[in-house]
Amino acid sequence: MKKAIFAAIAALLMGGAAFAQGEEETPAKFKLYGFIRNYSVIDTRAVKGGTHDLYFYMPEDRKPNADGDDLNAGLRWSSLALTTRLGLDVSGYKFGNIGVAGKVEADFYSLNGTAGSSTIAQLRLRQAYVAISRDGGHGEKIVLNVGQTWHPIAENMPHGTNLETGAPFNAFNRSPQATLRYTVGDFTFVDGLLFLSQYLPMDAEAGGKSVAPFKFGLPECYTGIIYKKGNWLLNGGITIVNSKPIRTVSEIDPITGKAAVDADGNPKTYKAYGLLCAPTGMLFAQYTKGLLQIRAKTVFATSGEHLNLLSGYGIKAYDAENHFFEYTPMRTSASFVSFQYGKKVQVMGLLGYMKQFGTAEDLMSAADLTAATGMTGNIWINTAAATNIQEAFRATPTIAWNFGKLTLSLEYDFTMARFGEGARDANGLYGSSHWIANHRIEQMVKFNF
Repeated sequence: MKKAIFAAIAALLMGGAAFAQGEEETPAKFKLYGFIRNYSVIDTRAVKGGTHDLYFYMPEDRKPNADGDDLNAGLRWSSLALTTRLGLDVSGYKFGNIGVAGKVEADFYSLNGTAGSSTIAQLRLRQAYVAISRDGGHGEKIVLNVGQTWHPIAENMPHGTNLETGAPFNAFNRSPQATLRYTVGDFTFVDGLLFLSQYLPMDAEAGGKSVAPFKFGLPECYTGIIYKKGNWLLNGGITIVNSKPIRTVSEIDPITGKAAVDADGNPKTYKAYGLLCAPTGMLFAQYTKGLLQIRAKTVFATSGEHLNLLSGYGIKAYDAENHFFEYTPMRTSASFVSFQYGKKVQVMGLLGYMKQFGTAEDLMSAADLTAATGMTGNIWINTAAATNIQEAFRATPTIAWNFGKLTLSLEYDFTMARFGEGARDANGLYGSSHWIANHRIEQMVKFNF
């Protein structure tokens, strides 16, 4: 089937190139768009999130003082016009029967902080891509997207007006990519190679998030299929990451327990080997009838932290003689069901659930890894939220009023997370835990232009 698809694509592209020779150009059309958006938020406890906590991940764990009071409990609020957006759509350009479109989109963004530039809103790139297309006739069409846009697994987000659009119960990622979509009849076949830009994996060597594991690994590979007919849209796909979390490793002196040195006193550092190969699968369904739309999606991720999921990986073995690391990914499930009804007055709702299933294979003990390499820890999990969250639930009812291009919304978000306690077992899970809940009320004012 794949060979037939690639053969058809090659024939259509070559045919289009030949046909385009000597043809006149059709000028492009430009459309400026964007919106001004302000959020006002109240939380019943401290939360972990980005963009001054407007992008809400999870509640913070309890933080008892000497008297047993939880320092993270208590009302917090904010009101910010961050994420106001500007964009430019380019369409209509043709050379022969080859069409070219494009998009440049940016918004204002700020990392959390209390001083310095981290508190100042800066314009950041969201999307910037070129879409090259050709209609092949008989229901066939090819579209090649090159540039930064939504990851295929992050598409089809739940209904709601919050900034995080359901994350981490839905994947969230925009990445530089070359993605080919071949449509024939009711089916669209999707294949792509992706890098990364804003959403990073955990870097075991650096002890935090970094582009290095992907940069020294291989491109992320995605393949999927979309079926659209009548009221139904079905979408499924799988992405495979081949990253290199550790690039160099030091030799440890067994006597001193410190980095071994050569005759000149320089640390003995070697090139590390071994790739983390981690697949992530996604299934999505959407039903639309009149003013009603229902969506359901599930993602089963292995090492899916670059998709903004609460996932990661660990080390299961290390061969000191060959400096070879064997990795084992953390398995994480994230799912949601959402709906929307209405036009001038819209009622929306979301139910989300995520769960950690532990690493696929037993971890190498942290003590043995430290003795062999000097590294601390044996597992690395997305630091966007607490790394000991074992499962979580979210319910988000929303109502929005649309007055032409002006939208007002009111949303209630109830999130519960189960935090692990004590030491991790061989698969990175905890034997005991406790639940923490947060209530969030969010009001949005948005003017589209």
